Amino acid sequence: MTDTQSDTPDTPDANAPDVHEPDVILFKPTRVEPAPRPRVLAIANQKGGVGKTTTAINLGTALAAIGENVLIVDLDPQGNASTGLGIDRRDRRTSTYDVLTGATPMRAAVLQTGVPQLFIAPSTMDLTGFELEVGRERDRAFRLRNALVALNAGERAYDFTYVLVDCPPSLNLLTVNAMAAADSILVPLQCEFFALEGLSQLLKTVEQVKTTLNPTLSIHGIVLTMYDSRNNLSSQVVADVREFMGPKVYDTVIPRNVRISEAPSYGKPVLVYDLKCVGSEAYLRLATEIIQREKELKAG
Repeated sequence: MTDTQSDTPDTPDANAPDVHEPDVILFKPTRVEPAPRPRVLAIANQKGGVGKTTTAINLGTALAAIGENVLIVDLDPQGNASTGLGIDRRDRRTSTYDVLTGATPMRAAVLQTGVPQLFIAPSTMDLTGFELEVGRERDRAFRLRNALVALNAGERAYDFTYVLVDCPPSLNLLTVNAMAAADSILVPLQCEFFALEGLSQLLKTVEQVKTTLNPTLSIHGIVLTMYDSRNNLSSQVVADVREFMGPKVYDTVIPRNVRISEAPSYGKPVLVYDLKCVGSEAYLRLATEIIQREKELKAG
């Protein structure tokens, strides 16, 4: 810059040569206003094998496909969501265990998946020791909530709009952390004989968390999974759950589908593995339903 420009920065010289903005601005200013907080949905059921991880992976993929920036937080020590999205165990140098124990911020654990705009914070078997390690700490139930506070802060490539938390198949401290951090809970429910019994137990836990830790927590919806139209029991379970939970049950029912079962072994969501199969079509409909409920919640 010339001396004249330094002395009169606010008064441009008509005879001075044009100065292009990139030559003047030496750094990109950070955004002053805070980024919107992401919507946090915990995908929970204390029973194993009901489709929690499959729902997290494919719902996340469907939301990303319609333009949302989605983060899946893998809170299951088995790490099936991480494996199902093609994240090799050797690449999980920083995991949700490191985040929950305070060793690193959430951003440091986030990895890009093969799906554009879909990210994951992977898990490792270290999570099995989380409860023993922090069980006596006063903030033990709020570790995930605290970690998500700074998720959209500072310099960033993405502002996440949705966080999907894949919970372990038990009602332990990890699941309580997910519920304490969540806006709503999405419950995958297998079309089997003991479905309602397990659902009752989960609902009691949700009420306890709502009373003691997270007063705004709600049930976003219940998605019926592994539906077999050839099986009369499946149809009866669907009817019973709809009678018991009413409009909380999504219209979309996820069918039993070979492609859904095969996809994780290739490290892909079924929506990427086979977009045209009935399982993919069902998850796309579910994502549409969830987005519609989100609009209704915001409007209300």
